[in-house]
Amino acid sequence: MTDAARLTLMLNDLRLPTIKAVWSRFADQADQEGWPAARLLATLAEHELAERARRRLERHLTDARLPPGKTLDSFDFTVVPMVSQAQVMALTSGDRWLDEGANLILFGPPGGGKSHLAAAIGLALVEAGYRVLYTRTTDLVQRLQVARRELTLEAAIAKLDKYHLLILDDLAYVTKDQAETSVLFELISARYEQRSLLITANQPFGEWGKIFPDPAMTLAAVDRLVHHATLFELNVDSYRRRTAMDNKRSRGRPATRATLKTSHSVSPSDTDSNDATCAPSKEG
Repeated sequence: MTDAARLTLMLNDLRLPTIKAVWSRFADQADQEGWPAARLLATLAEHELAERARRRLERHLTDARLPPGKTLDSFDFTVVPMVSQAQVMALTSGDRWLDEGANLILFGPPGGGKSHLAAAIGLALVEAGYRVLYTRTTDLVQRLQVARRELTLEAAIAKLDKYHLLILDDLAYVTKDQAETSVLFELISARYEQRSLLITANQPFGEWGKIFPDPAMTLAAVDRLVHHATLFELNVDSYRRRTAMDNKRSRGRPATRATLKTSHSVSPSDTDSNDATCAPSKEG
């Protein structure tokens, strides 16, 4: 009992909470089954490492601020055939492109799935061990503006270096204001070839003059972003619009059109009976 109490205290000092919680159970099993000491020690170490990895993933997921429910499994690649699922899956392994500070840029109209795909890529990278932060561009720009007023902009941008990938959603909603776009440009410049950005935008590069007030700044920002970048264009109808149309069609045709096609004539009473049990057509 004395040895067990001392061991608990030592494991606390060594910050090994998982081993402290499970060592007694595995020690009993080792005594019963005649484990060598090395096997017992390895088993305890494996449990400690696994629990640390679980807690680390949990912290990183909380820190990433990803919108819930946006996964690659729930993303319908058949709706966006212009996006290669194999290429996206390769990107989620991270590896070289994150090490080189390369970027991803997703273009497309509102509701086309850009935010879902961006969040799903971010989630997969967190699960692969990378640090990710998901934020609306306008929210981050406002935070950086506050830092500039407090003369801490450089430190605020440097603090974002801990994230391998910074996801800026809805870039086009940044207002064409010198204060806002200047801090955004400084962020892009600071991360250039150092840390990666994933940007979603409703407008192509040719329209980015509406974001940056100075043409030279627009050109410089685009140049830095595309130098090492993978671009995806999700040129599809809005998901919300497609869902609304599908819901409308699923309610069926008006009763005057919902007639059965038959090879023989039917009486009005037959038609009424058939229409009452007729399911809406796929087209309707």
